[in-house]
Amino acid sequence: MSKKNFRPDVDAPEWRGGHSPYDILKEGTIALVVVSLLTVLLSVVFGSPDDPAITIKSWSNAAPVDFATTALSELNGTSTTASYGAPYNHTPDASQALGPLTLEKWVGVRIPIDAANDFVVNPLRTLPYQTALHQGLANWSSASTSTRTKWVANYTKASAGMKFNGGQVVVNATNAGPVPVMINDLTKMARNGALDQALLTGNSFYSTDYTQSLLFISDGGYLGQLAAKDHLLGEQWGVMNETGSYPGSAWLWLYTFFYQISPYNSSGNGDILVLATMILLTAGLTLMPFLPGLRSIPRKTRVYRLIWREHYRNRE
Repeated sequence: MSKKNFRPDVDAPEWRGGHSPYDILKEGTIALVVVSLLTVLLSVVFGSPDDPAITIKSWSNAAPVDFATTALSELNGTSTTASYGAPYNHTPDASQALGPLTLEKWVGVRIPIDAANDFVVNPLRTLPYQTALHQGLANWSSASTSTRTKWVANYTKASAGMKFNGGQVVVNATNAGPVPVMINDLTKMARNGALDQALLTGNSFYSTDYTQSLLFISDGGYLGQLAAKDHLLGEQWGVMNETGSYPGSAWLWLYTFFYQISPYNSSGNGDILVLATMILLTAGLTLMPFLPGLRSIPRKTRVYRLIWREHYRNRE
């Protein structure tokens, strides 16, 4: 058998130097341990907290007065949801506009929500018969609008001194009709978890429409307190990644950025201004190959030579 000729342009020369022992199992174990420790450390420092979902039950048990106050705001029409406008209700002059464009009015009320009935009265009607509550709801239904307004106004005036003692919402209100019973029983309903289920909407048995629950929770102050603790308020620039759902909400950073600068953060039409800006930026990115001047930026900045530097180095 003839010896194969060595070809220096193709074959690697035979190593004639010294040799050192190499324990691949040892090295692999060390690498695994180091990478695992770094993964745990970086997860602790930079990872998103795996907080449990906030429910009306957890909220009302942690801050019952805040819940009862929020329920009252739904009843008297002062909550954010009650006065939001489209797509939830027909609140006058609530829609944002971009010049003559009023997109919310164009879309209209697609998710109708009557805060007083949907968040307070109707859920209470799903409870088992209770004499005081049943009579109170009957009085509420038969009363005129002006009478209801007077009851709610009297209770609202006295609610500044609201307390929660012995599992009861305590407000020293007079001439408030059935409002004290309604607010107190709704708070009890929330604390035992029944309100979470009552606010689920949908035609199927396994409903997953949490719109009403989320709106109710967002109207209160408890959610804002938790958000501030995790630096998630608008002025704090925070975005929390959703655990187990990559990439989560991290992609929203550009949207949240605009809310921190003028004129977006001082305009009553901030939402629609941000939306319009993002539409323009997205259109610019999408149409970049077709827009004269814009499409020439990569060529004129010669960024391609940095990316393919090895190719151009070999050519020169």
